[in-house]
Amino acid sequence: MTTLKRVDVHVEGVVQGVGFRPFVYSLAHRLGLAGRVRNDVDGVFIEIEGACAGVEEFLTALERDAPALSDIERVTVVSGRPAGHSEFTIAAGDPSGPRRALVCADSATCDDCLRELADPADRRHRYPFINCANCGPRFTIVRGAPYDRLLTTMAGFAMCPACAAEYHDPGDRRFHAQPACCPDCGPRLRLLDARGAELCGDPIAGAATLLRAGRVVAVKGLGGYHLAVPASHEQAAATLRGRKHREDKPFAVMAADLVQARRLCAVDDTAAGLLTGRTRPIVLLPRLPGAPVAAAVAPGDRSLGLMLPYTPLHHLLLAELAEPMVLAGGDVSGEPIAYEDADALTRLSGIADAFLTHDRAIHVRIDDSVVRPMAGRATVLRRARGHAPEPLPLHRPAPRPVLACGAELKSTFCLAEGRRAFVSQHIGDLENAETLRSFVEGIDHFCGLLGIRPEVVAHDLHPGYLSTKHAQEIPGVELVGVQHHHAHIASCLADNGEPGPVIGVAFDGLGHGADGTVWGGEFFRADLAGFERLGRLAPVPMPGGAAAVRQPWRMAAAYLRDDHPGLGVARRHAGRWAGVLALAGDAPLTSSAGLLFDAVSALLGVRDTVTYEGQAAIELEQHADPAEPGAYRARLAPGDLLAVEGGDLVHAAAEDLAAGVPTPVIAGRFHNGVCDAIVRSCAALRDATGLSAVALSGGVFQNALLLERTVERLKGAGFRVLTHARVPPGDGGISLGQAAVAAARDRA
Repeated sequence: MTTLKRVDVHVEGVVQGVGFRPFVYSLAHRLGLAGRVRNDVDGVFIEIEGACAGVEEFLTALERDAPALSDIERVTVVSGRPAGHSEFTIAAGDPSGPRRALVCADSATCDDCLRELADPADRRHRYPFINCANCGPRFTIVRGAPYDRLLTTMAGFAMCPACAAEYHDPGDRRFHAQPACCPDCGPRLRLLDARGAELCGDPIAGAATLLRAGRVVAVKGLGGYHLAVPASHEQAAATLRGRKHREDKPFAVMAADLVQARRLCAVDDTAAGLLTGRTRPIVLLPRLPGAPVAAAVAPGDRSLGLMLPYTPLHHLLLAELAEPMVLAGGDVSGEPIAYEDADALTRLSGIADAFLTHDRAIHVRIDDSVVRPMAGRATVLRRARGHAPEPLPLHRPAPRPVLACGAELKSTFCLAEGRRAFVSQHIGDLENAETLRSFVEGIDHFCGLLGIRPEVVAHDLHPGYLSTKHAQEIPGVELVGVQHHHAHIASCLADNGEPGPVIGVAFDGLGHGADGTVWGGEFFRADLAGFERLGRLAPVPMPGGAAAVRQPWRMAAAYLRDDHPGLGVARRHAGRWAGVLALAGDAPLTSSAGLLFDAVSALLGVRDTVTYEGQAAIELEQHADPAEPGAYRARLAPGDLLAVEGGDLVHAAAEDLAAGVPTPVIAGRFHNGVCDAIVRSCAALRDATGLSAVALSGGVFQNALLLERTVERLKGAGFRVLTHARVPPGDGGISLGQAAVAAARDRA
């Protein structure tokens, strides 16, 4: 006689709107089990009963074979007495209680939908909005909770009978797929001219014809508009750069598939996995010599930001174009991307010659995510589409709901409740009024969507940050100020699920120090709740204050002063050199690692002035010879604070430059010298503290050459090394660190 077993299973995480109930239904039927499955406010609840072996296999397969878009956080299993179910059914959801179920991130088109897209016999053949429960738009179309079609931007598209039948069929992969549609009932694609008048003919074929002719076409994607030109078209790429007023910052390129991608970049197995995964980020990869990419796409850059199509529209357009295309943000440089149709037609009319658009509204603006393979793992440099709003786990739960307002540049915010931290999509630089509006509206949207009402609000110590000012204007909450570089280290700890303490190395541009001075090259003893400053780069003046950030040659002057007057950087700025040195006497002092890189970049003639944040340091990395084994040596000065004499590296580079050493060799030796200084400093601090784990954070560690060599050397010296993976090491990760600090202090 067969022994029956009954269990109640509660599954939490990203399990609604991702095909989880149909998956459970099919699994139960395959194993001959009875019971039911339903959504509730926390996730999915399952009653399952049948033969013991079948129930055990069900529990194993539930997590092993879960749908691709799902992200299971917790499975709770409780044994019970068999209820005598005769079949397995999908029951109505239970909406009672506070909502805690999660909204899924947008996902790239799945293989099943791509097969239908390419099948002339399928009713969705070449339909640009094909999707199912396993792929397509999610977060960008959601207006509110719970996740239901009526609360998405698909509400205005009534399903035809065929789509409705699929939607209500538990055995169909479009069962309860809220964006499901077809050519008879769904959104419609249109091609408009620059004035907004509709052009005749097939919109995709028409757009491809315009692109081949060198025209700029604005393409409406999942989270906003892109500006497209063929990647190999020199004149079109230069035209796009000029119209966007984007002087130097590289454009991203979209290739149709891995075959095309491998003609442009070195794509190893790790990169291939990133390019083809469901998040489909921009992946920074080494560019191949002779790659067919116009010079204006990524001027002077040895790497290329590469991505593969993530919407059916992209697949169709690239197939028609038959070559890779640039996809630049649909904006004028410094502005957020356009995502509303009327705004796009207004703001982009002087840039785009045509608009490939449609009538499915975007509710939430979102950029493409950016990742870079570094130090044996993929590091997110910009966390946006494909990631937000899915949560990151906190090592220990937050006692009260937290809002962390992040930094000023590369802004994100973070909401934390219990063991979950919800980092927003990349928002941008808050100095722009439209970006600030997106920041404020985004906080409200997240709070409503997630049902979180913050009681604690964390912010940066800088009193002038607009994110700080916003935090201080929120009524009825407890404010927690978090030092900028402590937030960096806490972000790295949270990213790795660690509480600390660690030796924290925070290298970035600028951050408001606990003593009111400008920090940026810091060595801490840190855990989530607090930090002690143990060391720093030796401070140097910033001649002209913010002008030294925009003009790196000023930092070269601050380090070199009157030494080496015959060097090119001094000759290029001979008329202003003495005046800048005079300013240095009263200038604010900084320990910034980013400005140290800027100084060497200017010294070597790589970049005297910048047009975007971090440009001088980025180009210095690109300029460096990665095969150079030599290293400059910086003195470590003991004292109350260990001081790393960064000026030694600048002077050594200047001496080599005067001696005629090639600049790529000098740049390589400088990178190796910074790495050596970090490792020796950490070794000295290990002796003082007994700590043997190091966390590396801050925007400087987006430099792959520096990060990889530092990690290798630290591990060789016996350290355990923590680096970023799921949130950026730069300021885009600050909000997670602030939230983790505020939660830890709230527990104290």
